[in-house]
Amino acid sequence: MYGYFYDSKRIYLMLGFSPGGELYKQLVSKGRFSERVTARYSCDLSQALAYCHEKHVIHRDIKPENLLIGSNGEIKIADFGWSVHAPNSRRNTLCGTLDYLPPEMVEGHDHDKMVDVWSLGVLMYEFLNFTPCSY
Repeated sequence: MYGYFYDSKRIYLMLGFSPGGELYKQLVSKGRFSERVTARYSCDLSQALAYCHEKHVIHRDIKPENLLIGSNGEIKIADFGWSVHAPNSRRNTLCGTLDYLPPEMVEGHDHDKMVDVWSLGVLMYEFLNFTPCSY
């Protein structure tokens, strides 16, 4: 993020260009990723999440549609619509995308930044085993 500004209705974020588009589109076109690509994307995402968590930000909706591919093939986190600044770490709002939610959130228990780590684990599995639906 390069900067931001806001008005009475919205907050505007100035983000870097991501010419690779959504990771989801790449995953659908390839079907699944190799172990090497999965490791790279997982490492990029782990580092990005660690940075967010250092700043007490929990994303709460990590999924392929919310990940962008930069000009050097790096992963960038997008869509912070469900994110929260949580200095006290504990939250209890049910939000995000069901396929990526951890049990504690689904069961209505308090949760913390580890919800993003759960989503990362789901993503790693999905990267290696994705099968597009054919409706």
